[in-house]
Amino acid sequence: MSSLKDKVAIVTGASSGIGAGIVKELLQSGMKVVGLARRKAKVEELGKEKNVGPIYVLVNNAGVAYRSSIDEADIEKFKQVLNTNVLALTICTKEAVKRMKANKVDGFIINISSVAGQYPAPIPAPIPGLSIYTTSKYGVTAFTESIRRELATSGSKIRVTNLSPGLVESEMAAGLIDKYPYIKSEDIAKGVTYIISQPAGVNVAELTLRPAGEAL
Repeated sequence: MSSLKDKVAIVTGASSGIGAGIVKELLQSGMKVVGLARRKAKVEELGKEKNVGPIYVLVNNAGVAYRSSIDEADIEKFKQVLNTNVLALTICTKEAVKRMKANKVDGFIINISSVAGQYPAPIPAPIPGLSIYTTSKYGVTAFTESIRRELATSGSKIRVTNLSPGLVESEMAAGLIDKYPYIKSEDIAKGVTYIISQPAGVNVAELTLRPAGEAL
């Protein structure tokens, strides 16, 4: 981990849960970490680096969930999910890649997706109503792989990862962790450090972390 010392990481959705766990893990590895809380972050501030140095790692973790049957759904809630989980993530990625290229930094973009973004029906019958959340995570998965290919085709050495957790102990999973196996935020955090600790020629394009025994 010595190669990470004093390098700069930005983590969105850093105030609790997975994000807070990632911040703690990266700090322990010797990195300088800027944590952005979803409701307060101005993503254009990603470009202002005079106080901390050039961006080496961006972890797009901010996310929200909304549960409702499609016929009774609140469209404003749909917009909130898509704006947070997809649009904000794409804008943060744009700004980070721009700064990495400007500073000639071969950094990392890590997007926290979900197993809900991998399969048409990942959620069993006891947990209905997550159609817009699943849609948003499919969007994250597609965007992440598209950006990875775009950067690779252009000759960039910036590495891009889609990290897909299963059920994680968090506020978002309230009411589920007493029924299903789950992993903890520190497990996801260790996944992040695994990704950024790979040799220069290795890109972990996809990492899925599930609880043992999870059937979701």
